[in-house]
Amino acid sequence: MISYIIRRCLMAIPLLFGITILSFAIIKMAPGGPSSLMLDPNISKGDLAAFEEKYGLNDPVHVQYLKWVGNMVQGDFGNSLIRRGVPVSEMIMNRLPNTLLLMVVSTVLALIISIPFGIISARKQYTLTDYTVTVTSFLGLATPNFWIGLMMIMLFSVQLGWMPTGGVATLNAPFSIWDRIHHLIMPALVLATADMAGLTRYTRSSMLEVLRQDYMRTARAKGLKENKVVYKHGLRNGLIPIITIFGLMLPSFIGGSVVVERIFAWPGIGMLFIDSAFQRDYPVIMGLTVISAVLVVIGNLIADILYAVFDPRIEY
Repeated sequence: MISYIIRRCLMAIPLLFGITILSFAIIKMAPGGPSSLMLDPNISKGDLAAFEEKYGLNDPVHVQYLKWVGNMVQGDFGNSLIRRGVPVSEMIMNRLPNTLLLMVVSTVLALIISIPFGIISARKQYTLTDYTVTVTSFLGLATPNFWIGLMMIMLFSVQLGWMPTGGVATLNAPFSIWDRIHHLIMPALVLATADMAGLTRYTRSSMLEVLRQDYMRTARAKGLKENKVVYKHGLRNGLIPIITIFGLMLPSFIGGSVVVERIFAWPGIGMLFIDSAFQRDYPVIMGLTVISAVLVVIGNLIADILYAVFDPRIEY
């Protein structure tokens, strides 16, 4: 397995470089630039040229990219153009823990809620319970995250006053774990909603297929209790397709965090990405793109490794 992990990491290198090339080209094709937002509209052409010369904005695109890549492989993502002198890596590291916390909690919520409900729905196929879970899942898939977030803020924060409207902690308050959890509940639930609904449907379909297998009937014929048959013999095989789907859903957690962080004023890399995109802060955008791509590659690698954990027949 170690050689497999090494091969996957080596294969990820050209993939990451391809992502940076496409991202850099798309960013440069966008209209406007940081100079149009930072400087006085009445500035002289000479001062504008001096500004672009200082930050290398007037170099050809391929030259700008090669300079950025050369610094990036040394761990230097450059400095923010808008927040002059602030290193991009420092800005990202200040926000990254908040986003990782939100993603991990959302992932755990999606798994511990969707998998049990998917199993229950499969075991009680074509019953009221099955129909209820199915309709709820379809509603979760069809409803946008931003709408769910706004409705939760209106209900639980504005009307009932149970939850804070946003932020990662209460301003000017001493550190409290409960206070952090209190602020985390709604963003994590909203981020997990769509993936929770999808995983429930996939779990149901996978378990329905497993429950019809011959080895399940054999286990029942041996006199084993139904719960032991389902959770010991069936669940392990039923989770194999779920691992694949979960690996494909990891990018949606990163993309969804951009919207959720904006709605709940959660100070993570998603909110930083939106602010940087509006301000045309190219170094920050590229740094965030690389970090997001690395997280997706790591997530898919973890999903591949989990195959061997749940299915010993798989060899690397």
